[in-house]
Amino acid sequence: MARFTGRAARVRGASRTDSGTHAKGQVVDFLTATQHPLERFAPALNYHLPEDINVLDAQRVDDEFDSRRCALSRTYQYSILNRPAPSPLRRHSHLWVRESLDAEKMSEAAQLLVGIQDFRALAAGHPKDRSAVREVMRWEVVRSGDNIVIECEASGFLKQQIRKANGILTEIGKGRSPVNKVTEALAGDVSGVPLLPAHGLCLISVKYPSCIKLGLENTGPE
Repeated sequence: MARFTGRAARVRGASRTDSGTHAKGQVVDFLTATQHPLERFAPALNYHLPEDINVLDAQRVDDEFDSRRCALSRTYQYSILNRPAPSPLRRHSHLWVRESLDAEKMSEAAQLLVGIQDFRALAAGHPKDRSAVREVMRWEVVRSGDNIVIECEASGFLKQQIRKANGILTEIGKGRSPVNKVTEALAGDVSGVPLLPAHGLCLISVKYPSCIKLGLENTGPE
């Protein structure tokens, strides 16, 4: 922003992801007094950004808009390559699991994560004076060939919450833990719960009230 407009700007993100996590649908906002036309923003910012970040679109919004606080929900996907051999093409976007995973049992266990619950046990270093209660709308597990996608949507997520919850589901899929391990973990028993690597996780989209039109639905391969 400073290189494009000549002035630094505070940039706020809709979802603060774990280090190493990908994003297809991140939304950020900032204030600027520049006179550059709106259509110049995306190409100009992309000119200055590194190759692993790309702006898809830019729009004007009300001064009161806050990409984080105005969001209704965030949707993340965790991708697992489940086959005997790894893939060089998916090594940066999928967790490779050699052992056969029972996706149906994982899906059954995932439903125990849905609802309004306290996820503090799965949140590393979450401040004691801040609520760890979040509303989870969906936590789904779908297999397609050798690919397993775990997709979850919630009002918000805590640090490492998704990676630890999916670590439990993966252990259940391997047959190493029972389905009720999810309930035990939420109650505080996180012994043996692995933290899955961040590179398998991706922010897919951020949902806003219908009165806020961002036009950033992105299901493509970027």
